[in-house]
Amino acid sequence: MRLEQAQVLQCSMMRKTSVRELHIHTSELVREASGGGIIVIERRGEPVAELRPISPPRMPAGKKARIFTSMRKVWARMPQVSDSTKMLEEDRSR
Repeated sequence: MRLEQAQVLQCSMMRKTSVRELHIHTSELVREASGGGIIVIERRGEPVAELRPISPPRMPAGKKARIFTSMRKVWARMPQVSDSTKMLEEDRSR
């Protein structure tokens, strides 16, 4: 991916705010960044800094457990597939 494309993709996930708004809503903006958001801080309309998470956000254990449980249910409903090698051998022996 070229640099220009990466910047375009990244911009769609960014939020812009002013230094004044950062001062007033620091806790809210830090919470948003820790959840995976990127906040660009602007001074007089010019970007001067970014507030972003240090590491990717982690999925809570309870949510992971629910996803795995629902996936087990989906897999249980899927038709059982037999071994194709066995079927080919049976067909050849006829």
